[in-house]
Amino acid sequence: MPVNPADGAVLGALYGTDAMRAAMGEHAFLQRMLDVEAALARAQARLGIVPAEAAPAITAAADASRLDLAALAAATRNTGYPVVGLVRQLSALAGPDAGRWTHWGATTQDIMDTAVVLQVRDGLALMEADLRATITALAAMAATHRDTVMAGRTHLQHALPVTFGMKVAVWLAPLLASLDGLPRVRGRALRLSFGGAAGTLASLGDQGLAVTRELAKELDLAEADIPWHVARDGLNEAGCWLGILCGTLAKLATDVMLMMQTELAEVSEPHVRGRGGSSTMPQKRNPIACEYVLSQSRGVHALVPQMLAAMAQDFERGTGPWQAELLALPQAFLLAHGAMTQARFIAEGLVVDAARMRRNLDATAGLIVSEAVMMGLAPVFGRGEAHHIVNDACDLALAEGIGLSEALLRDARVAGRLDAAAISKMTDPAAYLGSAGAFVDRVLARARSMDVMPAGLPAGPA
Repeated sequence: MPVNPADGAVLGALYGTDAMRAAMGEHAFLQRMLDVEAALARAQARLGIVPAEAAPAITAAADASRLDLAALAAATRNTGYPVVGLVRQLSALAGPDAGRWTHWGATTQDIMDTAVVLQVRDGLALMEADLRATITALAAMAATHRDTVMAGRTHLQHALPVTFGMKVAVWLAPLLASLDGLPRVRGRALRLSFGGAAGTLASLGDQGLAVTRELAKELDLAEADIPWHVARDGLNEAGCWLGILCGTLAKLATDVMLMMQTELAEVSEPHVRGRGGSSTMPQKRNPIACEYVLSQSRGVHALVPQMLAAMAQDFERGTGPWQAELLALPQAFLLAHGAMTQARFIAEGLVVDAARMRRNLDATAGLIVSEAVMMGLAPVFGRGEAHHIVNDACDLALAEGIGLSEALLRDARVAGRLDAAAISKMTDPAAYLGSAGAFVDRVLARARSMDVMPAGLPAGPA
């Protein structure tokens, strides 16, 4: 029975995805180890190291569905690794003539590491597909709401006016950076692991590099400059990429969850009947997607340090850290993809209430633009005096429950120099957005250059 909820028949529906379970689960790991063994036989047959007829027999036998899992589990418990039992069964399935040539010159870690790399390749492909879809949805949202004015908040309180488009662009920009970083991640992580017993490939004599080259071709992986049994930087590049991406998704989910509060009600998750409901409160529409972005992201953030700690491996074969890494990496991919798909759900269906944003913006009756007023009065009164005037007006507005414009007009210093029209212009939130629109345009231009903008949007600035 599963202990981790992400692997359960029921709770697994909340954590991770079936697609990533298929890519990173145990069955996939067994199949990928068999794939490596079969590819090794084909590579060595081409080089004349094993008989030509052995390769197709080994390849045909390399089917995880044919394995006796109970026997493999018993062998694994005894040996400490699955490869010895796996090779024994593969050899038997391939027949006595071909089976004697399985696993020629390889070591357990070669097979396991390379199988994990193949899983990581599949996992990154799944992550990229949903990342691109999420980016496209957010880019459309940022463009649509480029000029939708709302309250900016610092320390959870009104600060200055911003636009919802800019807020979305802040979510979007680091996702673009994660997408942009994927080629580097693949270049560092998707490398063949093949070094033999101690990393020298001594068992293959002078053909070690040739086998490495041919095996890498078979698996469509890069060759490493040197075997990396105890140099785990490549896989950690993938793990840290997941961690950073989940941090970005968690920021998005945190904002959406806070904006969904009844008192703000500026956005809401897409509504599906019954989703986010309560067993006792029929009115509830809880931020379920946000909650599972956050919970799964935190799970990934707990696993990344486990992987980083496992980089401290001893001599030519680690005694413990390698096994700890295997506990962390597949689970990190599963949870990260769960967070990614929930974020995609949010991005593709977020309900935006621009009218409520405006009402919330106006809730302080102009106090949110006090900086704008101060900057507008500074050329007339000097910055220091302008600050005092606006501070006095804010105190009056708060004390009497009036708007900032009215409070300013009550100040003789202001009323003697500026008319109501000038003050009204200074207190218009839409007139104090600075470079918000330009920042949105720059992020969208970046998205456009990466070919992830949705179809049908105007070309926009270059």
